[in-house]
Amino acid sequence: MLTIKYTSSGWHVKLRKQEPILQLFSIEILAYTKTIIKHLKKLYAAKREDIESRLSTFEKHRTRKNNDDSIFCELAFCLLTPQSKAKACWDAILRLRNDNILLHGSAYQIKNCLHCVRFHNKKAEYLISARNLFLQDKKTSIKKTLERFHDLHECRDWLVQHIKGLGYKEASHFLRNIGYGENIAILDRHILKNLCRLGIIHEIPQSLSRSQYLHIENKMAGFAKRIAIPLPHLDLLLWSTETGEIFK
Repeated sequence: MLTIKYTSSGWHVKLRKQEPILQLFSIEILAYTKTIIKHLKKLYAAKREDIESRLSTFEKHRTRKNNDDSIFCELAFCLLTPQSKAKACWDAILRLRNDNILLHGSAYQIKNCLHCVRFHNKKAEYLISARNLFLQDKKTSIKKTLERFHDLHECRDWLVQHIKGLGYKEASHFLRNIGYGENIAILDRHILKNLCRLGIIHEIPQSLSRSQYLHIENKMAGFAKRIAIPLPHLDLLLWSTETGEIFK
């Protein structure tokens, strides 16, 4: 029986019986994995400048003042993304913002702009609910809420607990997109597929509980450290290998 496992010290293959065929297979698996990692590092070298530029754009949300409306746009975008294409979701957010509907329109007006997004009726309700949560004196006030947290993971827990339609993947996505993504991972289907391919996880889970999310996130962080690629960089790198671009 062959067991392949990645730990903080590297890749390990355990054989219950040392048959020659299994020994050969284990060598092939290790060679295959090393080839993938080598390719990943080569790809990172080619895309590093673009990745850093994108992350720098996200960082500006955190440092810029009086930008609560822009931050809410990022939250709204992340609420739309489950089971929908990221670019279609962002295009919808731009339409809503340009037409002054996102921050002031009704659920009916919002859903009429979301036909390119799956479950647009439900997601329109999510946007209204999130908007109401952060609305103070007819103005959006979200940054002040986020800045009261000194622990990023505690902040993420709060977002998941208080914003309808926002899971750990979406909350992580939102925090990364506004410059708070140093130690969190966005475990969407693209990332999970690559983690499975790399042997970090054995299979792609159908759903992720909080404990499962944190477990896989920690495994990904350990792998990122092992191959000397910062976690937020690795996240964008793996996403781009599936989509062909570095987006949001």
